Amino acid sequence: MNDAFRVVRNDEEQYSIMPSDMTNPPGWRDEGTVGTRAACLARIGEVWTDLRPRSLRESVAARAAQ
Repeated sequence: MNDAFRVVRNDEEQYSIMPSDMTNPPGWRDEGTVGTRAACLARIGEVWTDLRPRSLRESVAARAAQ
């Protein structure tokens, strides 16, 4: 069993973890963090503070700026 994971992110700036030996699904790319499952989940907790997709955040911000 593979104990190494990596953090991946999609274009909507949503995060997940993948086993390090698996290929990313379409639309997902490596964020740069590799380590244990716990370390990768901790990293996601640090960087993914707004769980809304990027497109929704931008839409809300644009409406607020009007």
